[in-house]
Amino acid sequence: MSLRVVVTTLALSLLVVGLIGVLLVGRITSGLLDAKERVSVAEAQVGAAEAQSLLDAADTGASTQSAAALVENVVNTLKARAGSPPLFEVLMLATPPRTGDAPEFRTAASETSVPRELREAIQRDARQSWTYTTVQYASTDRQDVPGLAVGSPLTVPKVGQYELYYVFPLTQEQATLDLVQRAVLLVGILLVLTLGGIAYVVTRQVVSPVRLAARTAERFSAGHLAERMKVKGEDDLALLATSFNEMAANLQLQINRLEALSRLQQRFVSDVSHELRTPLTTVRMAADLLYESRDGFDPATARSAELLQNQLDRFEALLADLLEISRFDAGAAVLDPEPVDLHALVDRVVDVAAPLAERKGCELRVVAPDESCLVDADARRIDRVLRNLVLNAVEHGEGRPVDITIGCSDEAVAVAVRDHGVGLRPGESSLVFNRFWRADPARARSIGGTGLGLSIALEDVRLHAGWLQAWGAPGDGANFRMTLPRTADSHLSESPLPLEPADAGPRVQTNLATPYRSPRREEVPR
Repeated sequence: MSLRVVVTTLALSLLVVGLIGVLLVGRITSGLLDAKERVSVAEAQVGAAEAQSLLDAADTGASTQSAAALVENVVNTLKARAGSPPLFEVLMLATPPRTGDAPEFRTAASETSVPRELREAIQRDARQSWTYTTVQYASTDRQDVPGLAVGSPLTVPKVGQYELYYVFPLTQEQATLDLVQRAVLLVGILLVLTLGGIAYVVTRQVVSPVRLAARTAERFSAGHLAERMKVKGEDDLALLATSFNEMAANLQLQINRLEALSRLQQRFVSDVSHELRTPLTTVRMAADLLYESRDGFDPATARSAELLQNQLDRFEALLADLLEISRFDAGAAVLDPEPVDLHALVDRVVDVAAPLAERKGCELRVVAPDESCLVDADARRIDRVLRNLVLNAVEHGEGRPVDITIGCSDEAVAVAVRDHGVGLRPGESSLVFNRFWRADPARARSIGGTGLGLSIALEDVRLHAGWLQAWGAPGDGANFRMTLPRTADSHLSESPLPLEPADAGPRVQTNLATPYRSPRREEVPR
């Protein structure tokens, strides 16, 4: 923010100072030239009057020599008024058509110093005229300089019409303008730098408390709930610090309450889960006895014994999941890593899911590379993750094939489970891992789910420092990808398999009655 304010201040200051400098130099230039023009015109007018008086009073005679001497005398008389060094140069030129006996005389300045347009104006209007020009000297050791040429018509008795030109070099004015430009440039640079420094100091006074507030907020968001801002003075920044501290205190109070409530809930779930296991064991023994004797019961009682057995299985699975969740919440879950072949785990899970896939008319297709995919992992937990993903894919795949793809790289291994069923709506790819969440609670299930499977799977993968991600589109199925680091002490940077499958696109109609086939492994080009 400080850099942005300082740069903006410098840019605007540079623009304003530049405009002021241009206007100032322009006004000074205009003033100098106007003053020089008035003095030069007046000097040329006086000189022209004096020259005409000398010519009228002289008796030129008829010889060329006397006319030339008269012209030279007049020019030298006028030149003597220029001082030393000369403030102007004098040229006396015959007006065309020039006769052979019409002499001309020039001082240091050459005839090219007088613009042709100026000569034409004097010849046409027969009155004094002037213009800016470049003074060119006959001597090569003197450089051309800007100047002002003032011309007046003269009449040389018995010779004809002449033009008297005063050429005023603007050397001093140019030097003055150069000095002014350098001064304006230097003052402008110093002013811009000063404004930039002032902007930096002022911005720093404003930004420093804001930066402190940002750092305090970052530490607060990182878990340092006791972090507070220092309140100094009674200005707006002090009001900001006071408001922030009040907000932080309220948030800390609410967070502490929520943490206490969460711990209470976790403890309640853990205690209830443990306490229910003892009576559940007793109920299970009685239910097993009834289930084994169901053949001697009437049909209604026998069916009741079967339903009791099935619901007890679901209840035991729910208790097991709740106990596992309570371990994760309490931070008591530990890994038992060992080298595991991912191919063997996938084959084992496919064998377990085969009966359900056969009932659904679903084909399980395994795509794996030739080389073995060894990974340091807890085989029990990874088996549970894969079993959950595959059974969910079969359940929601609507009888279409389920593709199980294994990928390996030097740093990571991955398994992607792709179904072609109902898919996921936008935003559901993150909700599927929430506890007890279901896309369609009214939808019938073929297997008894507890709503905690994907939540436990996510925690199992996180315990391995891995990723569990979901992709889905309505009518195009879903793809769940598990990525694990090869070794327990490494970190993931990318996955060997893409999250979005290559065949994602418009829904493809498939044969819903595809029979179950034994899992086959297809070779993947390296």
